Amino acid sequence: MTSQNHEAPLRGSVDLSQLLGTAQAPAAPVSDGTGGATALPAPIVVTEQGLQDLAQQSTQVPILIVFLSSASPASKDLVERMRAVVARYDGAFVLGTCDIDTQAGLAQAFQITAVPTVMALIAQRPAPLFQGNADDEQIAGILDQVLEVARQNGVTGRVGGADGEAAAEPEPEPLPPLHQEAYDAIEREDFAAAIDAYDRALRENPKDAEARAGRAQVGLMERSRLADLDAVRKAAADAPDDVDAQLAVADLDLMGGKVEDAFGRLIDLVRRTAGDDRERIRTRLVDLFEVVGSADPRVGAARAALASALF
Repeated sequence: MTSQNHEAPLRGSVDLSQLLGTAQAPAAPVSDGTGGATALPAPIVVTEQGLQDLAQQSTQVPILIVFLSSASPASKDLVERMRAVVARYDGAFVLGTCDIDTQAGLAQAFQITAVPTVMALIAQRPAPLFQGNADDEQIAGILDQVLEVARQNGVTGRVGGADGEAAAEPEPEPLPPLHQEAYDAIEREDFAAAIDAYDRALRENPKDAEARAGRAQVGLMERSRLADLDAVRKAAADAPDDVDAQLAVADLDLMGGKVEDAFGRLIDLVRRTAGDDRERIRTRLVDLFEVVGSADPRVGAARAALASALF
């Protein structure tokens, strides 16, 4: 992915449009990092009411959110260590905390199952980072990866410029016409039109990796946008060999950041099926690999497991 095409779907992420609420608190100013010393503020408190502003700010600077519980000593320890590590990056991140005891709706929306859990928010899309504690060097390694993903998506700002104002960002180069058509369709939630635009782009250039990844992600969004999470999970639990039920829950697992669960579920199903059903599952897995991105090590491991299951 190139920095000029930062509107293209973010690898390993999901769209936040269904989670955004009414804006309240203003976002912290950012600069382009070209001048003056920057100071990292204390962790902001993430609430459902302020999520829209935070999501908008994530188009300029990556947001790190520590989901915690006030009753968890491990959560408090991780926050303090995250502050220390983040400070090394001279304003390259905004650090926030979200207390699941008071923000149960956000915890459910992000599918937080344990604390502490750390998520990143980049270009209005969340990506899970890690759960539980990690040492300082592990955290730094993860943050380096977040910065690289952010850079690839045109998110290169820093917190608190010398003038206290958000610096103007350079205009991105225009997307290819069919990619722009797909992006415009996504903005108005016309996913069928977006898929059609990506299909036409792929007919023009079958090697267009961005179109292939974009089509896979839009397909995932279209399949999942009206899904009832509880009903889908119950259907899958009640019928473990129902291909449609398992495909549906794998989609939601991936949307919730449970990448290994989604891949593992479908690879196990490949082993138990044959013929057309097996091919449907294989095709869906390939689509999900595109959503996550071939550079992700989880995709490499899943491809090897799929090959073993098939042959």
